[in-house]
Amino acid sequence: MKNAKSSKTPSLSSFAIEISPFPPMALLSSASPTRSIVVPALLLLSAASGALLLFCLLPSLSPSTPSSCSCSCPATSTTTTTVTTTTTSPSAKSIPTSTSQEDVLWLKKLLAQNLLVDVPLSQAEWHELRKGINPRTRAQQLQDLLNFHGIAHYEGLEAENHTALPCPGELLVEEHHSNYGEPWAGGRDVFEFLASATNLSPSDMVMEIGCGTLRVGIHFIQYLDPNHFHCLQRDKLSLMAALRYELPAHGLLYKRPLIIKGEDMDFTNFGEGVSYDLIYASAVFLHIPDKLVWVGLERLASRLKPGKGRIFVSHNIKFCRRLGGEECKRRLTNLGLEYVGVQTHDSVLFNHYETWFEFRRLKV
Repeated sequence: MKNAKSSKTPSLSSFAIEISPFPPMALLSSASPTRSIVVPALLLLSAASGALLLFCLLPSLSPSTPSSCSCSCPATSTTTTTVTTTTTSPSAKSIPTSTSQEDVLWLKKLLAQNLLVDVPLSQAEWHELRKGINPRTRAQQLQDLLNFHGIAHYEGLEAENHTALPCPGELLVEEHHSNYGEPWAGGRDVFEFLASATNLSPSDMVMEIGCGTLRVGIHFIQYLDPNHFHCLQRDKLSLMAALRYELPAHGLLYKRPLIIKGEDMDFTNFGEGVSYDLIYASAVFLHIPDKLVWVGLERLASRLKPGKGRIFVSHNIKFCRRLGGEECKRRLTNLGLEYVGVQTHDSVLFNHYETWFEFRRLKV
């Protein structure tokens, strides 16, 4: 390491040679042994000590030298680096919301590495892969669960003492995952599209109208900060599956999503002054009367954040088209909303695409 100011540290022997007036051997040949040895030795020791002390003090007395004195090693220049530590909140972390092309290529490479590119084409081939495991339908799984309670289990009151959140067998075998017209995995596709389309961040507030068994909502809950996901759901079985199975099974109870049973687009239980960055309805407005859809839009329009806030409705907007273009636009305007456009997204795992219609607050 180069010093800011180069200086060589003298040794103690060099001080002795320079300060002593006599050659070292002359001390031994003095006519008066006692006095000639003691006096020059004391002088030599004092001079050496004084020189060493002066060497140590010089750097500290000099205003241009930043280094402190150290008598055991040569003085070196010191560079001070100030490190600023910034505490990053979970909301500021970069959490990917969609599957990238690099992700796809990585998985394809891993599948090829494990010789899993070609999949079985028949039930017989699938059965061969199970290597003797007897496949069970959900109905058979449920019957086994009711009859045998699993390989090891507690009896009587002990079951209550060891099971914090007893879950019905119908939910444990995930029958509710078959309640939809497409695979359960499609919920992730919806999340990726909506999160990307709205540039969603974990600190944003999201409302789902009709979250069902959390096929889509579970991904929003995982991504968002605690207390930032709201849902209005009227179906009792769906609510039971969401609250008694999906949230505990995914370890998401700490996220405290506000999921409320309600009908007729009543959002009063979500509190006053709550505004949302995203409000969406996935295949919900198809199944309710047009009049009730407009009631919901009227009650939610004031809760949508100006600027960034968006409402997304999937599949179609017959509630609007039945009125005709001009009448629909007039009603939206009266609510303080405007139609933005239509978008589609593809599924990552199966041959499917979905259509979404986008609305926002009117620009002032």
